[in-house]
Amino acid sequence: MKSDLDGVVTKLIILSSKRIMPGELLSKIYSLKKDLIVKETCFGAEVSGKKDDVEDALREARSLDPYGVFVKERGFLPGDPRRCRATRAGARPGFHQIELEVERLPLIAKALSEYERGALLRREEGEELNLSAGRFKEIIEDTLKDMSV
Repeated sequence: MKSDLDGVVTKLIILSSKRIMPGELLSKIYSLKKDLIVKETCFGAEVSGKKDDVEDALREARSLDPYGVFVKERGFLPGDPRRCRATRAGARPGFHQIELEVERLPLIAKALSEYERGALLRREEGEELNLSAGRFKEIIEDTLKDMSV
């Protein structure tokens, strides 16, 4: 997709944190004094700019809560008529997908935290850290059963 904005990337920062609020996230990003366009959203923020500047902002955002800050690539440029609400009625098509994903993020955050805590303990004890495909499948099936209850 070619445009006048070549070289500009847009990322969605989605919060699932009990430690930080969207305002704190935006303050952190603004404090970097990078040439970014930052928009607060109902899920967190949207950040557009040069790739390196956006990546710096993402690193800083994650430093606020490593397990409560999630990032998603925005597929279309702002204003793209295929996605823009100015030319279409209602929410952008991706909004409902994000809404569904946000419900699952606390589970993912908890799993990441527990995995890292367990991996650190096993590393200290010298245990093998590889997870077999069979064990991984069992974990997924158990999680899906728990979610359907």
